[in-house]
Amino acid sequence: PFWNRLLFMLWLLSVSSLQHVFVLHGKDLHLDIEKPFKLDEQTDLFWKFNSSNNIAKCVFNNNPVVFNKYAGRAELFRPNCSLKLKNVQHNDSGDYKAVTISGEEQKVVEYKVIVQVTPAKLTVESVSKSSDSCNLTVTCSTVDFNISSSFRCDGKNCCHAGEKDLKATKYFSSLSVYLQQDTIFCNHSNQVSWNETKKTPLGHESCTSPTSTYALVEFHTGQKSTKTENIPQPETVYAQVDRAAKPNSTVQQQTPKPEENQ
Repeated sequence: PFWNRLLFMLWLLSVSSLQHVFVLHGKDLHLDIEKPFKLDEQTDLFWKFNSSNNIAKCVFNNNPVVFNKYAGRAELFRPNCSLKLKNVQHNDSGDYKAVTISGEEQKVVEYKVIVQVTPAKLTVESVSKSSDSCNLTVTCSTVDFNISSSFRCDGKNCCHAGEKDLKATKYFSSLSVYLQQDTIFCNHSNQVSWNETKKTPLGHESCTSPTSTYALVEFHTGQKSTKTENIPQPETVYAQVDRAAKPNSTVQQQTPKPEENQ
């Protein structure tokens, strides 16, 4: 029907006007207003967070006003009333909107702000050994999501045994965990940073292997960021096992079929 198509087109226009901004945890956020607007005795401009929280306002022929909740953190700059938010935290992620109010509210600009955290935490949950092999369970986690992986190793090879407790992020980010000889690595990367954590579990010496075993998780939204150039690959969960070449043996490689993340 015509009205359904019209509503869909209006929704597409609203989504396309939303700009994505990625900022590192602890840094300052800067949001500009490039669209012209007019202030007068009847019209003020407000910066809002998630629609209901007022951050600050610009008023006609007077100094900008920062509301109590953001006192000491937020600043407005003339002439275009751009916003600066200091020392952003993870819970500062959300929608930021500048609106003019004169009887009714009119949107001037809107941003989707994503505060991304660098550190990844690596935890060895358990190590169990037998006469010919050992089993490792590790968890690599960030604020946004985590992956728990199990590895089974003998004197020659390591293989990825499975994953569980996967908590997905809805923002551009990737998390990987892999085992290389005696060391477990956890890598976290996003639009603003890259971080690696590594750990050698005690009692793992008998599992030494030249093999590297990888498990990678990547997630992304369909919306393109206006602040980045490199867009992650489509949402995927996969594991890869590479076996190093040895004398008098054939090099083998196993690549399980990618699985779509649920």
